[in-house]
Amino acid sequence: MDVAPHLDSPEKGDAGLSALARGVVGSEILRIAGEIREIQARGLPVCNLTVGDFDPKQFPIPRELLDGTREALEAGHTNYPPAEGILPLREAVVRFYERELGLTYPVDSVVIAAGARPLLYGAYRTLVDPGDTVIYPVPSWNNNHYAYLSGAHGVPVIVSAASNFFPTPDQLHRHLSTARLLILNSPLNPTGTVISKEALASITAMVVEENRRREAAGRKPLFFVYDQVYWTLTFGKAVHHTPVALVPESAPYVIFLDAISKAFCATGMRVGWGVMPRAVRRRMSDILGHVGAWAPKAEQVGVAALLNQPETISAYRDSVRGRLARRLEALYRGMMDMKHDGFPVDAIEPQGAIYLSARFDLFGRTLNGTAVRTNDDVRRLLLGAGVGVVPFQAFGLAGETGWFRLSAGAVSMDDIAAAFPRLRALLAAASAPAPAPR
Repeated sequence: MDVAPHLDSPEKGDAGLSALARGVVGSEILRIAGEIREIQARGLPVCNLTVGDFDPKQFPIPRELLDGTREALEAGHTNYPPAEGILPLREAVVRFYERELGLTYPVDSVVIAAGARPLLYGAYRTLVDPGDTVIYPVPSWNNNHYAYLSGAHGVPVIVSAASNFFPTPDQLHRHLSTARLLILNSPLNPTGTVISKEALASITAMVVEENRRREAAGRKPLFFVYDQVYWTLTFGKAVHHTPVALVPESAPYVIFLDAISKAFCATGMRVGWGVMPRAVRRRMSDILGHVGAWAPKAEQVGVAALLNQPETISAYRDSVRGRLARRLEALYRGMMDMKHDGFPVDAIEPQGAIYLSARFDLFGRTLNGTAVRTNDDVRRLLLGAGVGVVPFQAFGLAGETGWFRLSAGAVSMDDIAAAFPRLRALLAAASAPAPAPR
């Protein structure tokens, strides 16, 4: 029986959904990815700089991780894992952080989940009641959506290239007294920038001071979620720092989020971990357990084995960083060469993650008969030239700034080289911006 004729249209069906479901906004990045797939299906060339992912042909996972996971499956590790993660992996994370970051945590502070994504959402659900204030910079990844889903009062702090796309202590200071949660990500998705040691130390010290005042007044603490899922990927002079190493007194309030997704190019294997105060970890484990956000057991076994091999990790990291650095540098140099030649573009030198921040200042110009007024106008024109990029609006930043995320994890050096002649041809056809009215 064909049931399709009896189904409601999507528009009519929405009327029966919850207010939460009716109000949720889907991923802008996934929508753009769908457009790119349609173009590629027509056989047209696209340098796809949109996805925060890795092409396995360009960036395969470590052989040791693949073999360890396969062996775990063959050994029968196909049943449910413990809600907090298997003990060997939690112990391996403790050793990994002590060895690599100089941070010593008890095993009971570690929770394993299906990547960093459920851990970030879990932090919202564990610490935030409806109406509580959450502070986060924009652009940043998914905080606007998670604030909505948790009923939080989101306070987006608008940042810019002038501060390396991180909030300054002065910007945050006025909000801390009313906040329940502060969230920072470094290296930052979408900008690929890294917070400075001085800024992070100052912000962390402010969190400690705020909590001393709250403790004296008998108020709930302010927690600091530090998403460092890209921390192994820094370039040039950029150095990754952690709040707890800089200000040890912050440990009772800091929640680290991390995963194998970017460090080991294993986005689809869905293994992440949070390191945090034990009371928070216990409740987060309960919440994530109820929604089944566990990492698959065989993958946990494979990751545990990998994290106990420091020489393997070091060699793999050097290889990945080298290949990413070459791609990001090629994107950056291509943009800077165009800027030098008078094109209205700019970029920030690569610092970390897999992203380059690039600006296309085309507003007020006309390209291919289109008057350019918005970032989406720019995005569509670039896509017509076979270059896929993501506007910062997809990361919560309002306004038409001309800034875009360019992701280097799923393209080859040949893809990048072939993209710039198409970009130059497109931008060369742009008219000069209309003069301002007198």
